[in-house]
Amino acid sequence: MSETNQESQASLEDAKADAVRAAEELREAAAQKATELKDAALQKGQEIRDAATEKADHLKDIARDGLGVTSEKMEDLKSEGEAYVRANPAKSVLIALGLGFIIGRIIR
Repeated sequence: MSETNQESQASLEDAKADAVRAAEELREAAAQKATELKDAALQKGQEIRDAATEKADHLKDIARDGLGVTSEKMEDLKSEGEAYVRANPAKSVLIALGLGFIIGRIIR
């Protein structure tokens, strides 16, 4: 082989090696970027999950407080109703009969 031909062959081998090296660097950079994006997505997902859990706990506390207040009010109404019936037994029976009659007529 001539010297020029050998130089061309060597130059071609160098270019090929450079291309392989560049492709490997590009693949490594892409893999690193994919890992970074995956980590960022996982972190954001965890932040959203934590915020949702916190909000759900807050709403649960509000509901629990509301249930407590409602239970107290219902207990008060029950006590007031019992006191009224004890104070006015005849009137209470007549009111109950009247309401029962009206509801019966409505249902028919």
